[in-house]
Amino acid sequence: MFLRILAAAAFTLAAAFTLPVGAAQAQALQLVTADEAKLPAIAAATGTRAITRGPGVKLVTPESVSGTFPLKVAFAPHGGTKIDPASVKVEYLRGSGVDLTARLKASIKPEGIEVAAAQAPAGEHAFRVSVRDSEGREGKTEFKLTVK
Repeated sequence: MFLRILAAAAFTLAAAFTLPVGAAQAQALQLVTADEAKLPAIAAATGTRAITRGPGVKLVTPESVSGTFPLKVAFAPHGGTKIDPASVKVEYLRGSGVDLTARLKASIKPEGIEVAAAQAPAGEHAFRVSVRDSEGREGKTEFKLTVK
């Protein structure tokens, strides 16, 4: 009898402290870790213009953010093509380049990248985003986010 009461009490306590479904999704994505932010910066690439017209890539998020912030990058295909989400690559321009693609995989869609809550250490952070369309044409951009 005592064991039944003890088991029932343990179950009640466990249920009281269990997170509701979807609560884990509210947790912020650590876009850049403190260790990654300490790596030396990579020089920005010089821009070149190709004859073919690859998809557009544009940062929608303001360039200056603070605390936990939404991150949004929009993709714009041209000439009736479609974006290939599997081709998206996101790189943090520190060290020899830190590939953030796997970290952001769940947030990558044909329309762009959308993270409801992202975090990064305070400072200036440079990124490169590249994407290909259904005809294999590449579009990419580099941008900086300043986190206060």
